[in-house]
Amino acid sequence: MAQQNSSKHKQKSAVGLKYQQGDNKEAPKIIAKGFGDLAEEIISLAQQNGVLIHQDPYLSDFLATLDLGQEIPDQLYHVIAELIAFSFVLQGEFPDSWAKEHSKVSKKV
Repeated sequence: MAQQNSSKHKQKSAVGLKYQQGDNKEAPKIIAKGFGDLAEEIISLAQQNGVLIHQDPYLSDFLATLDLGQEIPDQLYHVIAELIAFSFVLQGEFPDSWAKEHSKVSKKV
């Protein structure tokens, strides 16, 4: 998932997150971040690889303060979890945890 921020007075920024679904229970991590031309390259690579992009200048600004490899902080778990869950739905899938909690939910739509 990549985040981008764009305005007339600010340089474009992008932050990439990675979440490994499974039993490891690790939080999403920052795997890429950059500004200007590097941000454009991160966004382009994300698009080429089918990574969904969410535009939110406030979230992007906050995530850009984190270090590469750093897990997202506790206060962002809910927001990021909703974005990840929504990305699953947009791709016609449901997270494993949904199928376990709601036995009538199919993993594929």
